[in-house]
Amino acid sequence: MEMIRRISSSTQAGELSVRNMEEAFRLLQGSFDWEYGGFGPAPKFPSGHTLCLLLRWWKRSGNEKTLAMTEKTLDAMMRGGMYDHLGFGFHRYSTDVKWLVPHFEKMLYDQAMLGIAYTEAYQATRKAEYAATARQVFTYVLRDMTSSEGGFYSAENADSEGEEGKFYVWTREEIKDILGERQGDVFSRFYGVTEGGNFEGSRNILHVREELDEFAKREGVDPEELRKGLEESRGKLFRAREERIHPSKDDKILTDWNGLMIAALAKGAQALNESKYADAAARAAGFLLKSLRRPDGRLLHRFREGEAAILGYLDDYAFLIWGLLELYQATFETRYLKEAVTLTNDMLEIFWDEKDGGFFFTGEDAEEVLVRSKDVYDGAIPSGNSVALLDLLRLGRMTANGRYEKKAEALMRAFGGQVKRLPTAFAQFLVGVDFALGPTKEIVIAGGADREDTKTMLDAIHERFLPRQVLILHPDDANGEEIEQLAPFAKRHNSIEGKAAAYVCENHACKLPTTSVDEMISQIESE
Repeated sequence: MEMIRRISSSTQAGELSVRNMEEAFRLLQGSFDWEYGGFGPAPKFPSGHTLCLLLRWWKRSGNEKTLAMTEKTLDAMMRGGMYDHLGFGFHRYSTDVKWLVPHFEKMLYDQAMLGIAYTEAYQATRKAEYAATARQVFTYVLRDMTSSEGGFYSAENADSEGEEGKFYVWTREEIKDILGERQGDVFSRFYGVTEGGNFEGSRNILHVREELDEFAKREGVDPEELRKGLEESRGKLFRAREERIHPSKDDKILTDWNGLMIAALAKGAQALNESKYADAAARAAGFLLKSLRRPDGRLLHRFREGEAAILGYLDDYAFLIWGLLELYQATFETRYLKEAVTLTNDMLEIFWDEKDGGFFFTGEDAEEVLVRSKDVYDGAIPSGNSVALLDLLRLGRMTANGRYEKKAEALMRAFGGQVKRLPTAFAQFLVGVDFALGPTKEIVIAGGADREDTKTMLDAIHERFLPRQVLILHPDDANGEEIEQLAPFAKRHNSIEGKAAAYVCENHACKLPTTSVDEMISQIESE
C-alpha cells in the first residue's frame, strides 16, 4: 500500500491507450477469487470503481469473463454478511474471503460507490436484484444517514454497548421469540442462522446461502409467497432491532463524500426512474452550495453543528462537480450544469499545476506547506485527479469547450507513467481514460420538458448502460435559452414538427435527427 502511495504522489508522464485498460483487466483476472468473488485474500474491501471499470471493459471489448467477474463479486457482496439484510447498506469490509464476517462500520462513501456500481450493473444486465440492492442502499442512506439540512452524515460506527457488531447479530432463540417457531425457522434457514452461530459464540450474522428461487424449489413453496413472508419477517426483526442501542454516528457532513452520494442518487434517479432520489440529491446539493461555500464562492470541506470549516480540497471540488453533472442529467435543471462549470473553472484556478500538469490536493490559497502533494491512487474512494479527469471530459463534451478537454489530455499525460506501472491501482482514472478513448456520443433531445414523447426518449437513454455519452435537453421554451448559453451547439437542435427529436453526435458532428426512439437507440449503440 505504501509503495502504491509513493508511486502516485508525484507526476510521472506517459501516454495511455486501450492497452492499459486491457492490462488492468488481465491483472484483475489474475487476482480474482473465482470461488467467492472479489480480488485477493482477506480482508476483502468493496471497490465500486473497480467494478465500474470492469463494466466498461466488458462494454468496450465484449469479454464475457469481465462481466462474470463483476457479477460474481456483486452477488457475493449483496448476499454475504457484509450487507445488512435487515436495515440495508454495506459494512466497511469483510474480514474473511467469503464476505461473511464484516468490520461493522458503515461508511457513506461505500454506499455511494456501491450504489453506483449496482445501478450500472442493472443498466448493463437488466437484472432486478441489482436494482433492488441499489434501491435498498439509497433507502438506508435517506433513512439513517441524512441530516435535517439535507446533507449526508459520514459514517455509522461498528460498536454499540462496547461490542463490535452487537447491534447487528442474532441468536436463533431471539429470532424465534420475535417471529414465532414456523416463520422463524424459514427465516433462519434462508439467512443461515443456526443454534451454534457463526460469530462469537451462538450469535449469527445474517447472510443468504442460495438464491430465493432455488430455496423455494427445495422447500416446495411458491417463490412469491416465500418472498412476501421473508419481507414480512425482515420488517418485524428490523422494528425489533430499532429498540436496541444503536451504534453512534459520525455526524460530520463532508463536501467530497456528499458529492459522491449526490452522484449515486442522481444516477439512481436516472436508471431506476425514481424522482425521490433526484429530490434528495438536489436538496443535498443545495445545502452544500449554500452552507459549505464562502461568499466569495470558495468551497469548504466540513460542516458540523452549524459550523462550516476548513478550506475545500481538490476532492471536494471534483466529487461535487461529478454530483452536479449527474444531477443535471437526472433533472435537466440548467442551474446544476452552470454550477458545475463555475466550480470547474475555480478548480482549475486553485489546484492546477501549471508546470507539470495535474491537480494538487491543496489549493494555492491553503496554509503554506513544504510540498503540495498530487495524488492519483484510487483507494477506498477514488482520487480527486481521477474524478476530475472524467469531469473535464464530460463537461468538455457537454459545453463544447475545448479548454476542458485539453486540460484532461494534460492530466492523462501527467499521470500516465504511474498508471502504466500498476494500472489496477488507478481504476477510476482508467474509467476516465475509457471515456477519452471514445467513441463518445453527445446526445441532444429537443422538445418540451413535460411532453410524453420527450420523456420517452430520455427514459430510453437513462435505462441503458452508456458510459461514453453525455446528454443535453434543449427544451423548446424560454428555458432553452439557458442551455444555449452553456452549450451553444444545442441552439442548432430543435424539435421537428412539434415532436421531440434526438440528435446523436460524435465530436459534435451529428447524424440525421430522428423522432423515433428505436432509431435513436440504433444511432447511439452503433460504433
